[in-house]
Amino acid sequence: MGGFFGVASREDCVFDLFFGTDYHSHLGTRRGGLAVYGKKKGFDRAIHNIENSPFRTKFEKDIHEMEGNLGIGCISDFEPQPLIVRSHHGTYAITTVGKINNADAITEMLFANNHSHFLEMSGGDINPTELVASVINQKENLVDGIRYAQELIDGSMTILLLTPRGIYAARDRMGRTPVVLGHKDGAYCACFESYSFLNLGYTLYKELGPGEIVFFDADHVQPLVKPGDKMKICTFLWIYYGYPSASYEGMSVEQMRYNCGAALAKRDNVHPDIVAGVPDSGTAHAVGYANESGIPFSRPFIKYTPTWPRSFMPTIQSKRNLIAKMKMIPVHDLIKDKSLLLIDDSIVRGTQLRETTEFLYQSGAKEVHIRPACPPLLFGCKYLNFSRSTSDMDLITRRVIQNLEGKDVSDEVLKKYADPDSEEYANMIEEIRKELNFTSLRYHRLDDMLNAVGIDPDKLCTYCWNGEE
Repeated sequence: MGGFFGVASREDCVFDLFFGTDYHSHLGTRRGGLAVYGKKKGFDRAIHNIENSPFRTKFEKDIHEMEGNLGIGCISDFEPQPLIVRSHHGTYAITTVGKINNADAITEMLFANNHSHFLEMSGGDINPTELVASVINQKENLVDGIRYAQELIDGSMTILLLTPRGIYAARDRMGRTPVVLGHKDGAYCACFESYSFLNLGYTLYKELGPGEIVFFDADHVQPLVKPGDKMKICTFLWIYYGYPSASYEGMSVEQMRYNCGAALAKRDNVHPDIVAGVPDSGTAHAVGYANESGIPFSRPFIKYTPTWPRSFMPTIQSKRNLIAKMKMIPVHDLIKDKSLLLIDDSIVRGTQLRETTEFLYQSGAKEVHIRPACPPLLFGCKYLNFSRSTSDMDLITRRVIQNLEGKDVSDEVLKKYADPDSEEYANMIEEIRKELNFTSLRYHRLDDMLNAVGIDPDKLCTYCWNGEE
């Protein structure tokens, strides 16, 4: 995934930039970066690996050496950024959030247009942010270049671009990820997570619409490209990725998760002793379920976070699973001889949730009922870098469906498995339940989940659940 924060201030911006960027740390696991511009020193930049150490500790030295009144920062799940680019537009810094499905085709096009080379990252990939900068540089001005990049890219691309005059902020063409502007006296900022500027003294100025482009400095926000009519913001932002205090399109993440859990409870028919959430993203869903059902909310296992890195951080799956298991500390008095209903944000591969369930049984649980807060994931996301998996067959649903069908599965067949009222859906759920050793399994319905968001369903992307673009 990834997150960003940009500041234009009459005063030095480094303090705001540092803490504003740090507030996005939950959105990425690999790299953090800051780039600033000041009249005395010009452009300055720092990038660090944050796989095994928090963003804040890696950049404490840099912020005492950086100075400037303009800056952009990012948390990245993959590529090092921001990049500083020297071009016919002048020198600028750029950071991006998105996914480029047609990177090879764009690269070949640029080579054909006499682009000489790209620097390879480890693994041989081209840095997507460098590729975006190269596309922007094909046009005579930055605004046309940004629009050209958004039109050319198959996937999505949100951009912050820092120049000596100010910052360009551009939301991706279909609005799949957010861009929020904040304002305080003498400064404007742009960010991914809306809460990130509140403790820095900013108030909400506006949310950019799909494809909208603005330019801002310390005193003004200049609209450059009007927002488009169609939006497809990612629903999974509310379900999992968004921080509880964030808000997208006027709906807070925490409230949506309460709504989500309540809708799950209204359709349920089991009567467990306690309701619990898989920490951290499942917790608010569980609170909503408990409030609606009247079944007590409890924390039968606690996530130990002071020294362990996040469980999805290691690239080797076996290590991710090991760390996830070692982080969970049981509270035996709340588990032994109890019937538990456990809410997780989703089931992807199912490996960690199966191990969590076994862990609860070994700790004395009598029953473990699982309630994912979203429908079964049937398609890998092709719009955002939620996962760098190369195959839909990594999804437990697709493996189960292939076993049930005994052949390659067409999109028409998959539609049957996406229908919660179909026999195929029921068979898939039962096979997943048996494979993962749950007492019972009931997924959230898509219609209930969309109602929990509370905005026009036509503005929400549901591709990973039903394959509809």
